[in-house]
Amino acid sequence: MDLVVARPEGLYCPAGDFYIDPWRGVDRAVITHGHGDHARWGSRHYLAAAPSEGVLRVRLGSDINLQTLPYGERIEHQGVTLSFHPAGHVLGSAQVRLEYRGEVWVASGDYKVEPDGTCAAFEPVRCHCFITESTFGLPIYRWAPQAAIFADINAWWRANAEAMRASVLFAYAFGKAQRILHGIDAGIGPLLVHGAVEPLNGVYRAAGVYLPETQYAGHFRKNDPALRQALVIAPPSAGGSPWMRRFGDCSDAFASGWMLLRGTRRRRGVDRGFALSDHADWPGLLWAIAQTGAERVMVTHGQVEPLVRYLCEQGLDARAFATEYGEEDDTPVSEAAT
Repeated sequence: MDLVVARPEGLYCPAGDFYIDPWRGVDRAVITHGHGDHARWGSRHYLAAAPSEGVLRVRLGSDINLQTLPYGERIEHQGVTLSFHPAGHVLGSAQVRLEYRGEVWVASGDYKVEPDGTCAAFEPVRCHCFITESTFGLPIYRWAPQAAIFADINAWWRANAEAMRASVLFAYAFGKAQRILHGIDAGIGPLLVHGAVEPLNGVYRAAGVYLPETQYAGHFRKNDPALRQALVIAPPSAGGSPWMRRFGDCSDAFASGWMLLRGTRRRRGVDRGFALSDHADWPGLLWAIAQTGAERVMVTHGQVEPLVRYLCEQGLDARAFATEYGEEDDTPVSEAAT
């Protein structure tokens, strides 16, 4: 019997009678991380890694029935031994290790393999079967070192500040925004954030992650002189909205792994694109899979078929696993255009 199977509600562990990142409300949900395509409201009981508690309570509600475990600590449920291990994706992100009658499976959730200082670094976990994402599962996806990307962001921001133009950088409110704040040169100018970003900044700071001082962009009126040298971090949904009017003739950019493709940059209609991703690139996926020692690999959301085909060519038992996971959720704009 497989330890994890696909059901209409999500990935299901029959032996333990629980779901991993279900996309519908269930009785028992094991959550890998707080992005909206993996952590959804409506389940009766949630189990997650301890560092994810603050994010989950902000996003799903402070009163959810949530049990947490420190990384590496084990719990047994109906004969299934379960533990969480760092996935390196965002704060609190975890791989779920399941052991039952000598069989070990690991569900990775989303992960990246380059440490960034805002969350626990990816930890390879040995297993018989590895359930991997494949968001960027094509050989064309190869990330530059993040230090080089942050240097490019700093240079763009510095040039705009010298020209007295605001720099608006679109990034997902949870994870990417905090990674940028942690990595950029905060001495260039003021740091402003959208109202969707600041509550999550507080969660990161409470977890001991260093973030420079930020100000709420909504407190600034249109064309306020302080905006002209600022870096403004906002969710992608803010682009083209009335909220943007306060920044006047600004320069805008988008931070995402998809920015590696020129066509995506053109469709976004931004001045610049920075290929900064919180997911593993092609070499990272192959390295992570190899580190598990798994002979069987289940491939979920993303470029599934190319990765399955490549792994089969390497002699692994690789198969597609259908899920409803997708791109990280974008927080709708809720601020008035003042």
